[in-house]
Amino acid sequence: MLRRACLFMSALLLGMAGLLSAGAPVQAASVTVTNATQFTDITGAVVHAHGGGVIKVGSYYYWFGENRHPDNTFKAVSVYRSADLKTWEFRNNVLTPASDPELAVANIERPKVIYNSTTGKFVMWMHKENGSDYTEARAAVAVSDTVDGDYTWKGSFRPPSGTTSRDQTLFKDDDGTAYQITAAAGNADLHIYRLTADYTGYDTLVANPWPGNYREAPALFKRGGVYFMLTSGTSGWNPNQQKYATATSLTGPWTAMRDVGDATAYDSQTAYVLPIQGTSSTSYLYMGDRWGNSMGGTVNDSQYVWLPLTFPTSRTMNLPWYPQVAIDPAAGTVTGVGGGPYYNFVARHSGRCLDVADNSAADSYDVLQWDCNGGLNQQWRFKDAGGGYVQVIAEHSGKCLDVAGASTADRAYVQQYHCTTGTNQQWLLQDQGNGYYHLVARHSGKCLDVENGSTANGARLIQWPCGTGSNQQFQQRTAS
Repeated sequence: MLRRACLFMSALLLGMAGLLSAGAPVQAASVTVTNATQFTDITGAVVHAHGGGVIKVGSYYYWFGENRHPDNTFKAVSVYRSADLKTWEFRNNVLTPASDPELAVANIERPKVIYNSTTGKFVMWMHKENGSDYTEARAAVAVSDTVDGDYTWKGSFRPPSGTTSRDQTLFKDDDGTAYQITAAAGNADLHIYRLTADYTGYDTLVANPWPGNYREAPALFKRGGVYFMLTSGTSGWNPNQQKYATATSLTGPWTAMRDVGDATAYDSQTAYVLPIQGTSSTSYLYMGDRWGNSMGGTVNDSQYVWLPLTFPTSRTMNLPWYPQVAIDPAAGTVTGVGGGPYYNFVARHSGRCLDVADNSAADSYDVLQWDCNGGLNQQWRFKDAGGGYVQVIAEHSGKCLDVAGASTADRAYVQQYHCTTGTNQQWLLQDQGNGYYHLVARHSGKCLDVENGSTANGARLIQWPCGTGSNQQFQQRTAS
């Protein structure tokens, strides 16, 4: 009897080991990812999934992206999988130059994969070039029966109108309809195309909302019935100001593009926005590339920047900076870690907070006083500027408290502006007692001041000769 029990337990343990070796996912828990680094897989090899996208299948997230040779030429579309979005396992080079003669001399960028539940196929779209320049500007499609199997090349083509197709992404709506969003007309336009029922071809152009705006690197996601389109400008490999727009229908009307994050998206470019749905919430993860080419290297020298997107209202969005991000896929939470401490500055005379108007991330936007409400546009961190001075940086935008035009005049407005080395963005905190401070501009020697001593919401911040007025005294409170 004892021997049979031992044999049963041995068989049970062997069965469990078999399940683990077959790749059964470990229960995902909260993990912390460090930004502006190269990620590695479970073997220690660098993860090459640049310009990529993610699809969740079962308990795993599958991350597809560009993998290049040292000379920057196309090596493969590689796929990795993870249950927790940190521990990555290399699965396959799903598309290579050997996959089809057309790929023998080619360049493949921004691969994205979606699943067609009717055909049972995983469908990949990508941007295809001839391997030597950017004159082809074609879309391309490949399919597979399994998410991480070898993909069968279906060919490359241009959209029905004959326009170009460069940086692109895919989006699958709630009703199963799929769309390609692509930089068209030489990157001047962003086109939104509905795909055919099998997802392998174009059906029709449904919108061209921002003609002549020169946007690329699109990422489209849906939150609470609102579509968000996040994009970058066109500046080669160099980072630039990301912008976004919203709509309640893909056909529009869409809003105008508005700034999000700092002037360079923290030295990154949009690759994808991943919704992470869990037991307590659904969060949205910004996935960006810090391109190696912008740092004197190649694509395979690139680093990753992952950040939590936050939503002050149903149609506005923030992209704040954090050195790390904590991800709990089971709960569905994405939280920034580090980068602070962050402070509220509360005007002594009014009890109201230093606030960037309308939660805007745009340069030259007003700084004013407003009821303290916990918004990221009322939270500020310091960066040492030398000589006892600091830059004062808004959490929601990564931009600096700035005296407009570096004016030394009385009543010059104070605004947010992308951070520079200018002394009009450098401030000295002078203790006024009882926990209150003057903020003195280095270039002018004048104080941050609530105009005319107003106690009203929306009163502008200016610079003014330092005095004893309580409208120049600000309490520094640690933001919660």
